[in-house]
This record gives sequence, structure tokens and C-alpha cells, in this order.
Amino acid sequence: MGKSVFRFLSRQPDTPELVSETHVLRLPQNSDYKKWLRLRSDSRAFLQPWEPIWRSDELTESAFRARVFRAAQEYASGLAVPLLLFRRDDMALLGGLTIGYIRRGAAQSCMIGYWMGEQHSGQGHMLAALQMAIPYIYGGLQLHRIEAACIPDNWKSIRLLEKAGFEREGLLRKYLKINGEWRDHLMFSRLPEDGEFAKMLQR
Repeated sequence: MGKSVFRFLSRQPDTPELVSETHVLRLPQNSDYKKWLRLRSDSRAFLQPWEPIWRSDELTESAFRARVFRAAQEYASGLAVPLLLFRRDDMALLGGLTIGYIRRGAAQSCMIGYWMGEQHSGQGHMLAALQMAIPYIYGGLQLHRIEAACIPDNWKSIRLLEKAGFEREGLLRKYLKINGEWRDHLMFSRLPEDGEFAKMLQR
């Protein structure tokens, strides 16, 4: 792939930050609230079909502060790495990507999930985020398997995962309660030897 499209900056144990020429992935901070509120509010109708029903206090500042605290706890405990995605040149908030359900021992695996603000959708931002996160998962977190679950009619997400080198494995029946209904999901997975990232990691 030529020169690596990402690099790690100041990735201390309490502050993971992934930075490329165009994007930044980092843990949420309390100061992100106004950007997050605006993006989530403007994108509600766009996001709701693919997410659990939002709580009545979903967009409040207190709920966001609790989310920030929980993200720091989950990272510190090694359970998850919940990241927000920013455009690097102006630090506009674009969406989020969570590396969750981290399992050690014999599994050495995780599950990824992501969301994108409506006005930024379809512009390649989430593919760029995956291009940053995947090497970090294999190299930084030392995990072996990345999983992702996707509703079968979410063709945009399916196409994204396929572009990022994920393989379709099967159907999970009524796997998650999404927008008030138990929905089937397709299971995708990615291993270190899959796709172009394998070549990059070998360099």
C-alpha cells in the first residue's frame, strides 16, 4: 500500500489517539458535548433505524458526561475502546467507532460498531476510520479476530465492511433489539491475514 496512512500519536495508557493525515480517532471528552449533540440531533432520523431506541435523556449533557466516564472506565479495564471520529483539519465531529466486547484468553477478539452523521455519510470517512482502527486492533491491542454484525438490509454497512476486508460468515437470528424490534444480523469477521492490511502489518 506504500506509505502507511496512519500513525499513533501520544498513545498513553489513558489516552488512546489514532491520527492519520486526514482523520483523528480518540476517546470522547466532556468538551465534545456540543458537537456531539448537534450531530446526533441533526442525524436522528438517519440513525434511528439502525440503533436501539434512544432513551428520553439520550441527548442531555448529563447523559453525555456519563458516556464519557463510562468510555474511560471501559478503556482502562480493557473491555472496550469507544472512539469519536474527527476530520483532522478542522476537528469537525463526523461519527464514532467502538472497539467493544474485547475478549482475551483463547479468543483474542473484539466486536466493532460504528455510526456516521448524516451529512458526512457516503464520503469515505468510516472506511478511513477502519483503516486506522484495524492495524491498531491487531498491533496495539494484539487481538486476532475482529467481528462486526450488520442488519441484512443495511447495504451501505455491508459494502463498507467488504471494502475493509471483512468476510461474511453467517446469520445471527434476532441478534439485537434495534429500533424496538429484535433484528437478524449478518456476522462478518476479519483476521490479520485478510486483505491489504496484512501486507502493511508485515512491513
